[in-house]
Amino acid sequence: MTLADSADLRCRAGAAVHGFRPTLPVTTQTLRDTGKLTIVAIGSSTTAGAGASGEDKSYPTVLQDELRRRLPQSEIRVVNRGVGGQSAYDMLTRMETDVIEQEPALVIWQTVAADVVNHVGEEKLAKILKKGIGKIQAAGIDLVMMDLPWLQREDRYPHYEDYRAVLQRAAAASNVPVFPRYGMMKEWARSQRFTPEELIGMNGTELVEAGYRCLAIRIADGVAAAVSAPRAEPAASR
Repeated sequence: MTLADSADLRCRAGAAVHGFRPTLPVTTQTLRDTGKLTIVAIGSSTTAGAGASGEDKSYPTVLQDELRRRLPQSEIRVVNRGVGGQSAYDMLTRMETDVIEQEPALVIWQTVAADVVNHVGEEKLAKILKKGIGKIQAAGIDLVMMDLPWLQREDRYPHYEDYRAVLQRAAAASNVPVFPRYGMMKEWARSQRFTPEELIGMNGTELVEAGYRCLAIRIADGVAAAVSAPRAEPAASR
């Protein structure tokens, strides 16, 4: 085991409790048919890679590297469409051009953080999420929503859990898997394998490089497992 592999084991702390095991039928079929996979990561600062030392340390770039390592016979491309500070509505307005026109098999949507800070309203947010989810699904694309991050001082945002619940309900209503970032980050902090500075930056809300790498590793684990699962055999006719 290399030093890098040993360090990455930290990222899997609590994996049995906060697992990510999505079902990704379009992604799986696309890989089987073409050997190619395009993923679009749309979001705000977490996706853009705020706080990282370079674009190559953002979670979408690390995810691309990790998936290429896990699926060496496949052609993997992860497109980063993160724009810091954007709300769910801002992302909705560019869903067609920045996401659907890229013709991905899979979209990872990280959102709601700015909506919490600006307290846009839960009902309004629910409508925006529903519309965005609908656009992606109507285009025949797999979708994963990303949960909000765990913060050491959530009391700064009194409606934080309410907005998390809006995201969870919107995803559940459309049968969209949610990447359990909140639970994972909380478990990483409890594991004491990370320093606080490794997980969350100086502003108390944005991830830093160790956190981005761990996000990418856990997403890659889930996606690779989904596309590598044995094909279900049709039931025998009687």
